[in-house]
Amino acid sequence: MRFSVVETGYDQRQVDSCLDELGIRLVRLAARAESAAGAGREWDQIRQEATLLCDFLRRRTAPVEGDRAAARAGAAVVEREAAELLARARSELEAAREEARQVREQAYDEAVRARRDFEAALLARRRREARVEEILAGGRAEPVPADTPTAAAGVPSSRVGAGTAGDGGTGSAERSAA
Repeated sequence: MRFSVVETGYDQRQVDSCLDELGIRLVRLAARAESAAGAGREWDQIRQEATLLCDFLRRRTAPVEGDRAAARAGAAVVEREAAELLARARSELEAAREEARQVREQAYDEAVRARRDFEAALLARRRREARVEEILAGGRAEPVPADTPTAAAGVPSSRVGAGTAGDGGTGSAERSAA
């Protein structure tokens, strides 16, 4: 059986079909060899069929002169395409490496910024914690200046407990005691 020559070698379907046929024949041959186990006449038939199969394979794999030229031309095309693919793959690999380098640098910069922010927040928290501990322990407390506005600074004097003009400056607490 001869294979049709296509652009990149032989027709793959024909090659596959041939290999399938050979596989079937070899399976049958192996089954017959197992069942023969000592029968001389069947061994001769098996040897004969094996020889035929070997000759068949040699005929199938020996290229014809026209096929050789086509195979060489096809090989040149394949080599050129392979070189193009290799060059494209190398350039894509280099681009991917550059992109990965940029992503690594960006991630590192972001990690450094995040660590600095975290450390600053942690330091501020520790300072607030120390101040709270100091206040709760009754340690030194900074005196509040007298002119510091308080929550009651905006409340009218009549509601704060200051006396009215009619009671002589006594507070409401003094009025209720009287």
